[in-house]
Amino acid sequence: MYQGSVQHQQPDVPVLEEQKLDEFLGAVPERGQWRYRPRRVGMVWRSKAFRAGALITVLALCGLVILALVRRQTGTEGFLVGLGLAVLPVPLLMAAFRWLDRVEPGPWRNLLFAFSWGACAAALVAIIANSFATRWIATATADPAGADTLGATVVAPVVEESAKAIAVLLIFLFRRRQFGGIVDGIVVAGFTATGFAFTENILYLGNAFGEDQQMGTTGFASVTAGTFFVRVVMSPFAHPLFTVLSGIGFGIAALGGSRHRVRRVVLPLLGLTLAMGMHALWNGSSAFGPYGFYAVYGAFMVPCFGLVTWLAVWSRQRELRTLSTELPVYAAAGWLTPAEPLALASMRARGMARDMARHWNSHPDRARGRAAARAVAEYESFATSLAMLRRRARHDGAGPDFALREQELLHHLWQRRETAAPALTYAAHATGRLRTFRPQAPPPFPRQFPYGGPPQHLPAPHRHYGGHNPYLEDGGRPAGPS
Repeated sequence: MYQGSVQHQQPDVPVLEEQKLDEFLGAVPERGQWRYRPRRVGMVWRSKAFRAGALITVLALCGLVILALVRRQTGTEGFLVGLGLAVLPVPLLMAAFRWLDRVEPGPWRNLLFAFSWGACAAALVAIIANSFATRWIATATADPAGADTLGATVVAPVVEESAKAIAVLLIFLFRRRQFGGIVDGIVVAGFTATGFAFTENILYLGNAFGEDQQMGTTGFASVTAGTFFVRVVMSPFAHPLFTVLSGIGFGIAALGGSRHRVRRVVLPLLGLTLAMGMHALWNGSSAFGPYGFYAVYGAFMVPCFGLVTWLAVWSRQRELRTLSTELPVYAAAGWLTPAEPLALASMRARGMARDMARHWNSHPDRARGRAAARAVAEYESFATSLAMLRRRARHDGAGPDFALREQELLHHLWQRRETAAPALTYAAHATGRLRTFRPQAPPPFPRQFPYGGPPQHLPAPHRHYGGHNPYLEDGGRPAGPS
């Protein structure tokens, strides 16, 4: 295996001001398991296991109730047909959102919670609230047809988008470390809406099958085929598109940080309002005449889908650029090789590094090759988290736990460096990422921090650590504009 320039002595951690390094880090302790936060003790309901169990119980009960309600409306045979057809777009949508999240993948438990919330809790709230509101309007106005129209265009968008946005809100509040920007908001919202659409499609397709059974229609002229074409073929992205607007609002609020309290409230509400408006327009498209649905679909839904897709891909590339901006300071301090920030900022190079680590270590033991590839993947994930942590500290100020979090991430990187550094260096050369240019150094940290004074442990790009440093010019000054 090519060892490159892997060092075996831990470098100093870059700091903002001159200080004794042993006061901050010194040598990272050799711990097999690193605990970032202290274990909470005391009341039972503060236990993570208790809260996770309570959440799973609530979602399971909602799932059982929604299952019973849908089965009662569609019948057993209609339910099974609807389930079989509704599940078809789910893997494709989940794969698309997971691909978008490849730069800094969120934990699967968050995504599974979001999907389960949409499929169980949000769907149950929507069915109960929509039915109650429509009946109340019909009773108050003595106009059942008008009540159905008003329920579909006003009540349903408000209830459904609010119920789905709760999942994004919960992850935004209680999984803040794993919710750092627009991509995270889009992915969480997309999984939530995919779960909701899955349950709703079972209901619609099951009812359509029941109508076909009563009328005796089959084939392409059946109501089931028409419903399947409209909901699964033409517009599987409809519900995800609506809810993604709420997710974008939460994502922009997360980028703003905790200092912008007004923005943290206004932007999610604005995104939720846009989601409700688009949902209402989609549901009310039939009011524009026989071709109203196709007009709204072609003139509004498709362009909006393209715009949101562009924003998602642009945000993904922005995350990659963050790695090439924030990580060179750690390369300057000796924690990374000069080529690693360049390789980590390219999805192609990251994939090649995993493949090369597997190839170099697979002879004669393939299990060792798989373990090496997994180590490189973990290294890439920790390095990405480190870059995002530094970016958040730059824009929002360093929180009281910044030093511990940075120390934890550097510890995990050091444990895997012997395997990952040569593979990433090779990938940087093989993909042409390593060239004779000087990447622009990031600007210095702001001097105002919300926790009383500049934290002394923050790494700074303007400090020179001695030796040859490709990212610094003569005298330890950063390359490019200061």
